[in-house]
Amino acid sequence: ADLLRAVSHDIRTPLTGIVGATNVLLEQDGTLTQEQREQLLRSTNEDAQWLIRIVENLLSITRIGSDQAELAKQPEPAEEVLAEAAQKARKRLPDIKFSVEVPDDLLMVPMDPILIEQVLSNLIENAATHGVTTTAIHLSVKETEDGFAAFSVRDNGRGIPPSLLPHLFDYSIRHASTPTGDGKRNMGLGLSVCSAVVKAHGGRLTARNHKDGAEFIFCLPVSKEESI
Repeated sequence: ADLLRAVSHDIRTPLTGIVGATNVLLEQDGTLTQEQREQLLRSTNEDAQWLIRIVENLLSITRIGSDQAELAKQPEPAEEVLAEAAQKARKRLPDIKFSVEVPDDLLMVPMDPILIEQVLSNLIENAATHGVTTTAIHLSVKETEDGFAAFSVRDNGRGIPPSLLPHLFDYSIRHASTPTGDGKRNMGLGLSVCSAVVKAHGGRLTARNHKDGAEFIFCLPVSKEESI
């Protein structure tokens, strides 16, 4: 119930935008210029895509059930999951330059690839939206000395406000911190889903600022016996 009440604002905002834009198109189409018409259609498309991402996050929550849920993990090539997320992001965010760095040797990681791709998608969306000045995102994966696959999403944006860092993955606190404004700018649900998915895989998600922006890193155990 708490989750539904919290997410209702994020759903209502794009729906209101879609209804408003389509009402204008239906009622005033004869007076609109081609540029105005295209802008309304573009806005409607963006709102619809945002709703799809919200639904995907809610579906991820239902798949997890709880942090203690047992996932059907199978060894997957980390490079392929990263490449797939990057390919989709390039289509969705054509104005941002993406770079990908992977190890020379094949890195197999036990995971649910759909959920991990959702984590990467959320982190990329967060970097693009909340980085504000983000023009480049670097994705990478490498195996650590202690037996984990470390995935990184690093941007060149304005960084994470220090006041948000302690509660970055707490959706209720993130949502309460911005009771007004554009719901589409709030990625609290997406980040909390990231945290829940990574924890369900026995891993850990962290965030930090660097001199040129922000970086999110999540580590997944390479061996099924390892966990954080």
